[in-house]
Amino acid sequence: MNNNRPQRVTLAMTGASGAPYALKLLECLIQQDVQIYLMVSQPGQVVLSMETDLQVPSRPQEMQAFFTEKYAAKADQLTVFGKDQWTAPIASGSGVADAMVICPCTAGTLSAVACGGSNHLIERAADVSIKEQRKLIMVVREMPFSAIHLENMLKLARLGVVIMPANPGFYHQPQSINDLVDFVVARILEQLNIQQELVQQWGSQDGDNK
Repeated sequence: MNNNRPQRVTLAMTGASGAPYALKLLECLIQQDVQIYLMVSQPGQVVLSMETDLQVPSRPQEMQAFFTEKYAAKADQLTVFGKDQWTAPIASGSGVADAMVICPCTAGTLSAVACGGSNHLIERAADVSIKEQRKLIMVVREMPFSAIHLENMLKLARLGVVIMPANPGFYHQPQSINDLVDFVVARILEQLNIQQELVQQWGSQDGDNK
C-alpha cells in the first residue's frame, strides 16, 4: 500500500455537490503527514456553505489558518492558493505535486481539463499533472452523465487520469452518511497508495466476502 506513497498532494475543491468528501480527504491527508496544496474555487466555497455548517473564510491565507487549526495540521503542512496565484509551485512542471485530486469535480472542470484549458490555477495544476505524468484523480459528481461527459472522461482515462465518480458501495452495511463518505474517501486514499482504516477491504472480515 505504501509503495510510491505521495509526499505532496494537490487537492482542489470545485462547485459540485460533495464537500464532505473533500473535507474528510483533507483531514485524512493531514493525519497521514502529507504536505497539501489546497485550492477551493468560488463555487466550491458556495457549496461548502450549503453542505456543511462551517464558516470557511474565502481569502487563501485565512482559509489556510482555518483548516490548519481545525485539522491540527503541522506548521507549513497546508498551503492554500487562490485561483489566480500563478506563482504557485503547482503551476509549473518543476513544482508539481506527486499527485492531484479534484474532489468534488464539476462537469465544467472535467471539460476544461479534457480540453487543456488553463483559465485558473486548478485547471493549470491539472494540466501540469497530466503533462508531467503524475497521478490525477477526478472525483466527478454529476447525474446522469451526458455523452459529452462520458467522452471527456474517456479522453482523460486514455491519458492515465483516474476517473472516480462519487459512488459509495453498500456491502459494508453503512449506518450513516459519514459511512458513505468514508467509503469514497477510502477508495481515493487507496488510489494514492496511502494506508486507510476507514473501510475494511473486501473479504477482509473473517474471510467472508459480503
